[in-house]
Amino acid sequence: MWITAAVFLLAGAALYYFKKPAAEAKGHPVRAIPVTADTARTGDLHLYLTALGSVLPLNTVTIRSRVEGELKKIHFVEGQEVKAGELLGEIDPRAYAVALEQAQGQLERDTAVLTNAKLDLARYEQAEAAVTQQQLATARATVAQYAGAVKADQGVVDGYTLQLSYCRITSPLNGRVGLKLVDEGNLIHASDSTGLAVIIQERPITVAFSLPEDTLPALRKNLGASHAMPVQVYGRSGQEALASGTVSALDNQIDTTTGTVRLKAVFENDDNALFPNQFVNVRLLVEVQHDALLIPLSAVQISNQARYVFVVNKEDQTVSQRTIITGKSEDGLIAVSEGLSAGEVVVTDGLDKLQDGAKVMAREAKPGEKGPGGGKGPGEKRKKKPAVTKDS
Repeated sequence: MWITAAVFLLAGAALYYFKKPAAEAKGHPVRAIPVTADTARTGDLHLYLTALGSVLPLNTVTIRSRVEGELKKIHFVEGQEVKAGELLGEIDPRAYAVALEQAQGQLERDTAVLTNAKLDLARYEQAEAAVTQQQLATARATVAQYAGAVKADQGVVDGYTLQLSYCRITSPLNGRVGLKLVDEGNLIHASDSTGLAVIIQERPITVAFSLPEDTLPALRKNLGASHAMPVQVYGRSGQEALASGTVSALDNQIDTTTGTVRLKAVFENDDNALFPNQFVNVRLLVEVQHDALLIPLSAVQISNQARYVFVVNKEDQTVSQRTIITGKSEDGLIAVSEGLSAGEVVVTDGLDKLQDGAKVMAREAKPGEKGPGGGKGPGEKRKKKPAVTKDS
């Protein structure tokens, strides 16, 4: 049986051998395989870490009354931007004004008594020979007593003056006021937990996010350097860039429950693109590989032995399979350390039809043309979007 199989194989090989020259003799050239190609070029490879973050106001203040009284007037509109020191509300001041007036009266009375005691002391000192030492000591003690009473009265006056000023509730910072929590006419207290309203500072604003603890050495190295670590944030889809900022702080401990370390980045947010408690995709630049040899990631094929690409020979438009050594990848590009030179053309689409020595009809993808997997063509600048950095 194996002899019969060998005979069939030899017959097939002979038929292919004699038929091929006949086809070529009749003027039928070998059909070129259409493929898409790109040129290996040197450039900077930006490596990123990505995470899910939450937008946090730089400062959040709940406006509460520091005195008790009826809320007579609200001076803000819900959602309004306010400045530091701007009037937000007024509490009925009459009770504190009356108390202040009483305290001022007591101060004036004790001041007058102190003045009279000082005059008596002066007379005793002038007539020291006509008075006893006990009378002189008593006069001096009386002056000291009324001086203390005047000081206490002054403290009461200052206290009621301060309470009267608290009847005007002002903003402690620049920010945006939220929805009012109390209506006019209500009696409010300093112990109320809800407060009058909440003010948040939106410019600048921060984003908090967490990264795996394995990234901590790179983070500390970059934060210890003189340059800032750039951060970009994107919307929930990961396509629309919202804002750019820098890392402002690294937490002082690792969360043992998640194995992550928490960071905070600050953004100017002049266009109000970031909103408090908004979930965003964070993209942190951790490394830039300068003058790296870059090719599209779609050009790299993987076998059991190694990674390889199909290089287009410009002389005869055939392809050669070539083994390469790759580095890190980002944004659809991968760095090649060995096996390829700048200027060589590699196939990025149509690879499933190729074998070593095959003739191809190569073209470069036009700008905006969809590449393999829906990516941008090699002729267009790739859009920055969150992607997992991987060490190839």
